[in-house]
Amino acid sequence: KEYAFGIDLGGTTAKVGLFTTSGALLEKWEVPTDTSNAGEHILENLADAIHAKMAEKEITSDQVEGVGIGVPGPVLDSRVVPIICANLGGWGERNVSAQLSGLLDGMKVLVGNDANVAALGEIWMGTAKGCRSAVMVTLTGVGGGVIVNGKVIDGAHGAGGEIGHITVNRHETATCGCGKHGCLEQYSSATGVVRCMKKLLDENPDADCVLRGKDFEAKDVFDAARSGDALAAREVDEMTDTLAGSGLHCQHHRPEMFLIGGGVARAGDVLFDRWWSTSRPTPSSPAVDAHQAASLGNDAGIYGAVRLIVGE
Repeated sequence: KEYAFGIDLGGTTAKVGLFTTSGALLEKWEVPTDTSNAGEHILENLADAIHAKMAEKEITSDQVEGVGIGVPGPVLDSRVVPIICANLGGWGERNVSAQLSGLLDGMKVLVGNDANVAALGEIWMGTAKGCRSAVMVTLTGVGGGVIVNGKVIDGAHGAGGEIGHITVNRHETATCGCGKHGCLEQYSSATGVVRCMKKLLDENPDADCVLRGKDFEAKDVFDAARSGDALAAREVDEMTDTLAGSGLHCQHHRPEMFLIGGGVARAGDVLFDRWWSTSRPTPSSPAVDAHQAASLGNDAGIYGAVRLIVGE
């Protein structure tokens, strides 16, 4: 069939793409995510958006291979979200495939975890195109996707690639959003970088720093490090060292490529140069052929969602 739709469902908006089944993106748009009433209207709104686009383009159901959707939570079997997705208004366990398919007149619908789906998009049409195995880390929060021999490694409970909650500091007293202490997300996410930078400023009251006394975001920390600010550079070094150490947990999958995507990846060389210098292989750690930035940006999720459909 000629067409497929890809959806990357987020807590604020859903990105939707109309594709050819060969992987060409024809059009993309966004649909607000209505999280009221425990997200009761999310799938209805997505179905309405797809029906509207099909009517606009005069596309019939017989021309559509199906709809893939990436969701911000563990996915057990391409159909069910088994635990609550807190940023979708408290979505509980539900058969997303059956519900959305019913709203789309029986069209095939497959579901994946958003980070896994983004990795699938990059290995299909992005930086890792041509690779069979790759690991992708998304850095806004810290999500992960592991692809081995072209297949997503999702584990027994649908969270096989979630490296954001690897424990990297058993002495941490602050609590992660997951309820644990010392998770990678507390150090290498956008909010983690800001938290750790503020802590460095508090611990070094006499050190000059362009960020002192200001409200700042993770981007400002990387910009300050790039411009030569010593304390900001120290934070970036500590963040990338933590990230690189956590990445070694994934190297037993023997990936051909290790990718970083998400908002933090826009920091560029100040992040990647430090990351690569601390990720070099050791005699006990297998080499990864390349460490690179993901290239599809915010579109990785919709590409990967379509790959769920056309890759079957």
